This record gives sequence, C-alpha cells and structure tokens, in this order.
Amino acid sequence: MAFGRSERRRRPAAVDPMTLKILVAGGFGVGKTTLVGAVSEIKPLRTEERLTEAGRPVDDLDGVESKTTTTVAMDFGRITLNEELVLYLFGTPGQDRFWFLWDELSRGALGAVVLADTRRLEDCFAAIDYFERGGLPFTVAVNCFDDAEHYPAATIQEALDLDPEVPVMLCDARRKDSAREVLIAVVQHAMHLSAPRQEPALP
Repeated sequence: MAFGRSERRRRPAAVDPMTLKILVAGGFGVGKTTLVGAVSEIKPLRTEERLTEAGRPVDDLDGVESKTTTTVAMDFGRITLNEELVLYLFGTPGQDRFWFLWDELSRGALGAVVLADTRRLEDCFAAIDYFERGGLPFTVAVNCFDDAEHYPAATIQEALDLDPEVPVMLCDARRKDSAREVLIAVVQHAMHLSAPRQEPALP
C-alpha cells in the first residue's frame, strides 16, 4: 500500500553520523598497521616501504627481527561503530625520523591509542610524552604478542608511570573485535574528559 503525504512526512529524516579522528601510535613494529587493517571496513591506505641496509643504523629491530617493512607516512582506515558514529583512523609512523609528521596527523583528533609491546615497553614512552604534553586523551593498549610476557593492566600502568585515569587494556591487534574494543575505550575516555559536551551513543 502506498503511503500518503502525511505518512511520509512522519518518517524520521536521515541524519549524518558524527565522524571522529583517532590516532594509532606507538613504537616501531608494535602493530599499528595491523590494528588499522584488522578493524577497517574499507581497504586501508598504507604507506609502507621495505626496510633496507641503509636504515639498519637507525632502525632498532631488537625483538622484531622478522619485520621487513615500515610505515613512512601514515596508515588510514575507517570503522562505523554504529549509525551515529564513524571513526577515521590514522596510524602514525613509529620511527624517530618520521616524528615531524605527528603534529599534522594529530590536528583535529579526538584521542589516540598508544600501542605497547612488553618486550620493548620503553618504545611507547615517546608517544605517551607527546600526547601528555599536547593534552590529547589517550588509551594504552598492550598488544599481546604470542612470544611476549603477559602482565596485568595494573602492572603496565605502574611501569609506564601513567596517571590513574588513563585506561590501560590488553588486546590482540590482529583481531577485529579486540581492536574495536580498544577504539571504543578511547572514544569513551575522550568524551568523559570533554564532558559536558554531547556524547554520541556507543554500542
């Protein structure tokens, strides 16, 4: 049966979802590209180049000897959390020589994920310091590699000397559901800190 004009008028108008920018940061080889690729609903944009002999003096491969590529600009992906909220993900390069890109990538971001690896925990200090100095809310996500020691989140928080309100969680960057939980935690943390702004509904 066809709807009358008054019936059509009562239909709710389509509303564009809120879009938010989230950074994915951390040390070299910690899993940033993997996390963005695992969770993105579009084919992720990657700017990876092969590691070369020329880069060996500046690329610390201890603990990630099998790594053959590195991000030289950024990774980009997108995930729709629900009909009201879409996240655009920007993975930052992990090496010191590409940190000049961070200021541009962080512009307009709601918050950040700092990925950590317990085998090279000190590699995430620079990202934590950067976001603390810039006042950008962040969540620390420990990527639980198969051959790494596993520690409780509270132990990681103490080792990194984080403020108590900074969320710390364990994750597997290869799994979409695990990566999605990390991103939801970042949004919730950032929205909590920015209250009383209107918060989008989360799943």
